[in-house]
Amino acid sequence: MEELTTYDGTVHSLIFQNAENGYTVLRLLTEEGEVVTVVGCIPCVAPGEHLTVSGVWEQHPQHGQQLRAVELERALPEDEEEIFNYLSSGICKGVGPATARNIVDRFGVETLEILEQAPERLTAIKGITARKAQEIAAGFRQHMGMRRLMAFLARYELPPVLAMQLRQTYGDAALEMVQNNPYLLSTDDCGVEFSVTDAIALSMGFDEGCQARLQAAVTFELSHNEHNGHVFLPRSKLIAATAQLLGCDESLPEAALDTLVERGTVVQEQVANVEACYLRRLWEAETDACARLNALLEVSADQSRQAERTVEEIQQEAGITYAPQQRRAVELAAQVGVLILTGGPGTGKTTAVRGIVALFRKMGLDIVLAAPTGRAAKRMSELTGMEAQTVHRLLGMSWNDATHQITFQKTEKEPLEADAVVVDEMSMVDLPLFSALLRALRPGTRLVLVGDADQLPSVGAGNVFADLIRSGRVETVFLREVFRQASESAIIRNAHAVNVGQPPQMTNDQGDFFFLCRRDAQRTVSTVVELCKTRLPEKMGIPADQIQVLTPTRKGPSGTIRLNQCLQEALNPAAADKRELMWGERLFREGDRIMQTRNDYDVVWEKADGTVGTGMFNGDVGKIVEIDPSGEWLMMDFDGRSAAYSLEMLSEVDLAYAQTVHKAQGSEYRCVVMAAMPAAQSLMVRGVLYTALTRARELLILVGDDAAVRAMAENDRQQRRYSGLRWRLAHYQKDHKE
Repeated sequence: MEELTTYDGTVHSLIFQNAENGYTVLRLLTEEGEVVTVVGCIPCVAPGEHLTVSGVWEQHPQHGQQLRAVELERALPEDEEEIFNYLSSGICKGVGPATARNIVDRFGVETLEILEQAPERLTAIKGITARKAQEIAAGFRQHMGMRRLMAFLARYELPPVLAMQLRQTYGDAALEMVQNNPYLLSTDDCGVEFSVTDAIALSMGFDEGCQARLQAAVTFELSHNEHNGHVFLPRSKLIAATAQLLGCDESLPEAALDTLVERGTVVQEQVANVEACYLRRLWEAETDACARLNALLEVSADQSRQAERTVEEIQQEAGITYAPQQRRAVELAAQVGVLILTGGPGTGKTTAVRGIVALFRKMGLDIVLAAPTGRAAKRMSELTGMEAQTVHRLLGMSWNDATHQITFQKTEKEPLEADAVVVDEMSMVDLPLFSALLRALRPGTRLVLVGDADQLPSVGAGNVFADLIRSGRVETVFLREVFRQASESAIIRNAHAVNVGQPPQMTNDQGDFFFLCRRDAQRTVSTVVELCKTRLPEKMGIPADQIQVLTPTRKGPSGTIRLNQCLQEALNPAAADKRELMWGERLFREGDRIMQTRNDYDVVWEKADGTVGTGMFNGDVGKIVEIDPSGEWLMMDFDGRSAAYSLEMLSEVDLAYAQTVHKAQGSEYRCVVMAAMPAAQSLMVRGVLYTALTRARELLILVGDDAAVRAMAENDRQQRRYSGLRWRLAHYQKDHKE
């Protein structure tokens, strides 16, 4: 834990203040007469205000030492001169220095009380009408509302930035709403841990058995498990988990759940002999996806021999002969409304997709290609010669401030102008995104879903790709033959071996696959660093920026946190011409490889050709191009999309020299170095190892414990995800015939 230094003083002047995120640089005149530069999230601060600041000293490359605020206590100015400085600083619209002087001369130390409680008295001052008095008062009350909200949060040691989030979500009523129901802090908008929120509520006098607490705990459990991939929870498990969370009898959360069901916040439905409990939006996503997919499936198929003749033409033009299953996939694409194409590495998925695209072109169809991530879309473009977009961008995704939800421009009201849509890396697509995609398709649009069913499921809720395959409702082509050229790759041979439960061949004479045995975490890390810094660039001609380090876990001696620290120092060391910035315990430096760690729909980016768009998504990888000399923002580049990030946005960015295997889904790298050391049991599974191996295009090096690698290959344990899509699809026709 960092040691905090505390100063008491008066705000002397503001150097910088960002109204949107609250980031502030100010000069604090201490009681000892010292002037201290303070930086941090301090919304609505103004000269004349009293501050008690506890923070950490940081060395800024241009501006020297400054105190990064961690904890704050604030008090309004008390004497007339301080009040004048405060009021004339611009905190109230329409009050400049002259008006401020007139107000303070008239009302003295009572000025602030008059502004808030008796603004009509301002009309006694020449030039202030009744209307202007009310405008001044409204501005001041808004300002004070933010101050009081911050003071409330500070009382419970919550960060000031949270005040900005609450303000954006609930407006002027934010403080009142949180005081009435502090459990609002644990919603997805705010993200405070339930245990923290619960402690606050209980300290405020909320009863342990009150409905607000019980209902918040139930919805928290559903939301928490959504982040673990579950679309619903069985009623019995939900009640038991909530009771454990609260340390109470199960009858209390059971009654709260019934109330939420009656209100419609939670939907309870019988799914495959389970009393399934859904958050409403997930239930709507699942039922809507099922209905819309079935509508696409019911489109009459083309049973003519035209498809066969067209495939012959495509083969002749391309100078190739499709394998039987590849040919079947291409022909089926002409005959059915929805097609799934799945297979592992080296089985010819790309060739089949190219064939399907060529077929659709010959049919005169307007084709759209998409993938869940920017990197996957870019790879799809390179392989097909056609533009591919992320699914989010295809659907015109944006953030609705009013509803605090993602919205899509493309819906049934304004559908995609496409006759055929092909989606790659389908295993990464979660249920809400799949539902949104189906909403955007016109009736009769052909849909082709491509992916590897053996890879890890999506980070978000659901197991869509596997559910679609297992439902038996969607025509599916399995590509299982590994082609001769591909079989010459040890990467592909070993990936297929792992997929059937066999360990990879751990020798060093396999051409594109190497294993370096290291049974100690420290040696594993040092070997990984040496490979990236020296051995691979010098001996194999692979530059460091084309090497991706993967590991199963974030934490631990060989997790991404430790690896990124070591790799940053080795690959992008400190230099006089590189600005750097400490943010919490993390160091960011110009030239660093970084990753977006959560979806941010408000980020504005621009390409070199002038194209402007919004949104950066979980898994997007980029580079720090520039750190502002004042330390207030960083310029990032994500595959040609430039975006300015404020300091508060660094909470959603991490170094990406090393990534977890889960984060690497949908991406392909020239060279992968995997640190394979023991980790949490849930991560030491076959799917993680298989996915890691299939990320490498030219070279894969496993570094680590051979016993850990064998254990992963043998462990086919898959975490069950509660999802009703498979069951709904399998029963849809039967239910609707009845």
